[in-house]
Amino acid sequence: MSNDPGGPPGGGTWRDREGGVAEKTRKKEARPPRFKVVLYNDDYTPMAFVVELLESVFRKSPVESNALMLRIHRAGSGIAGVYTLEVAETKVATVHRQAEERGFPLRSGVEEE
Repeated sequence: MSNDPGGPPGGGTWRDREGGVAEKTRKKEARPPRFKVVLYNDDYTPMAFVVELLESVFRKSPVESNALMLRIHRAGSGIAGVYTLEVAETKVATVHRQAEERGFPLRSGVEEE
């Protein structure tokens, strides 16, 4: 039940329509900004480890992970996924932690979409 006895239930505003029927208008909510997680190529991190990360952290299929790893290797970087800022930052931290645990210098970062 609305606190405003003159307004529609759940808030918003009423708008009269032809024929005497009232419609409720809703405000569109803005989507949160999205951010790309970028993996950067280096000369020391094994390709198999990058594929493993793409499968476990970014939930890519083995075929997709291998193709993306090759794209990163050839182009110098590649987009592992697009997320809200908090999720993207968590994925980057996970990549860095797992790479450091294995002794690899793999770097990743967040860029606005």
